Amino acid sequence: MIFGGLLLVFTVLRGQDIFLSHRLRGVVAKVLFPFMILMGKVVGVSKVRIQQSFIELNNHLVRSNKHFIRPDRLLILLPHCIQDFDCQVKITGNIKNCKGCGKCEIKDLIELSEQYHLKIAVATGGTLARRIIVENRPQAIVAVACELDLTSGIQDSYPIPVIGILNDRPNGPCINTKVEIEKVRSAILDFLEDGRPPMSGKAKYLSTPTFR
Repeated sequence: MIFGGLLLVFTVLRGQDIFLSHRLRGVVAKVLFPFMILMGKVVGVSKVRIQQSFIELNNHLVRSNKHFIRPDRLLILLPHCIQDFDCQVKITGNIKNCKGCGKCEIKDLIELSEQYHLKIAVATGGTLARRIIVENRPQAIVAVACELDLTSGIQDSYPIPVIGILNDRPNGPCINTKVEIEKVRSAILDFLEDGRPPMSGKAKYLSTPTFR
């Protein structure tokens, strides 16, 4: 535990991968995070703030490890609450059903997936998210969600590297949430080898229940 803690400190300070640091994500997810929650209760730090710190630390470790992923093995995973609440189009079964009206950011996110030829899916909760991951076996994930869903998703997905992006909630939780598109793009580029979209290929729209 002490050795792992030292590796973690050195990785954060240097901003790049060092020996065995890729395994630190497992230590952080399985050991350090539960300990942080416990200590937070003792010293009066909110669970949300600890979750945010865990996501930031996880993202730093993922980026420091320089994972280079083929576009067809990278998954963008979105929460259903990012869709406009009043929209009558069902996209949780198949995101390509989106009509592109622009009332929410689903249209922009689909265009982003098409630009880089990535898989993209919408999950209604943790159970469906896990099913999408199991059936498609991505090598890396860019996930958008709230603190609770991101922390549990990062833990459940290990050892798959996940960059988590917190959604914005101007209307409160779970309704008409938003995300900064450029943050999603930046996370995508962190995983792509040369930071450029491939010359050919198509985005993969994942749908339930087959996700094929």
